[in-house]
Amino acid sequence: MHVHNLSPWQHSHHFQTGTEAAAERRTKIVVGLTVVMMVAEIAAGTVFNSMALLADGWHMSTHAGALGIAAFAYGFARRHADDQSFAFGTGKVGALGGFTSAIILCIVALLMVWESANRLTTAQTIAFDEALWVAVIGLAVNLVSAVILGGHGHHHEHVHDDHGHAHHDHNLRAAYIHVLADAFTSVLAIAALVLGKYLGWWWMDPVMGFVGAAVIVNWSWSLMRKTAAVLLDRSDDPELREEVRAAIEGDADNRLSDLHLWQVGPGHWGAIVAIVTHAPREPAHYKGLLAGVHELSHVTVEVHPCGGDGC
Repeated sequence: MHVHNLSPWQHSHHFQTGTEAAAERRTKIVVGLTVVMMVAEIAAGTVFNSMALLADGWHMSTHAGALGIAAFAYGFARRHADDQSFAFGTGKVGALGGFTSAIILCIVALLMVWESANRLTTAQTIAFDEALWVAVIGLAVNLVSAVILGGHGHHHEHVHDDHGHAHHDHNLRAAYIHVLADAFTSVLAIAALVLGKYLGWWWMDPVMGFVGAAVIVNWSWSLMRKTAAVLLDRSDDPELREEVRAAIEGDADNRLSDLHLWQVGPGHWGAIVAIVTHAPREPAHYKGLLAGVHELSHVTVEVHPCGGDGC
């Protein structure tokens, strides 16, 4: 990636965490695993007449597409990092990928409900032994994928600043949730097939489709809310707002007259700070006051002199 040399009065718009390249590689590996397992489960579900297995396979097919979106988002952000047509860089591309993935999760859940409802009305003949083997392999693949994506402790999913705040990589989080959803539907498929095989409860197969859909909708809604907040420039960090206010108003008789905070990338925030004071200084002075607020990566300062007591 080519990075332009910056003059002293210029600054970079590379608002990334530094872990994107590794996350992109891991995501591509998981895409390959998911595609292979998806084909196997859809084929096996059709041959063995298992809705639980088919639901898992269809679920994985859309997840393969969603994981592909996650990989594309990393690549797009990297390739366009120096494109000045992006006003604040490409740090939000990951959030856009995560939001898209959340929508795909909802569509998957609706498809699972539709097919499960259709299957629940008619007794099904299922090849339980064969379907069970495929479901177990599918679960193993999903667990391996979760480890590859850094699910162990979510170490790669978020970055901590010096103040202990966690900043999620929403793109990687979306990929991880997709893999978790796959693993969960695999567990449900195994449970349904075991109950059907030993107790004759064939209806558990489509019922598990409903259960899986409900859990997936819950996960997708949570992801959608978090990524939408980033895309809509919603500041949901009152701690950060107070930190900025304290830094500015702790100096001289400064008062904040206006403050805009928004996230420009994982762990990176932009700020427009308007200050009213009887003793105006150069903008660089106020930027220096905010230097300790490590989340701030792009700061614009307005200084308004106050000539009387009224302000």
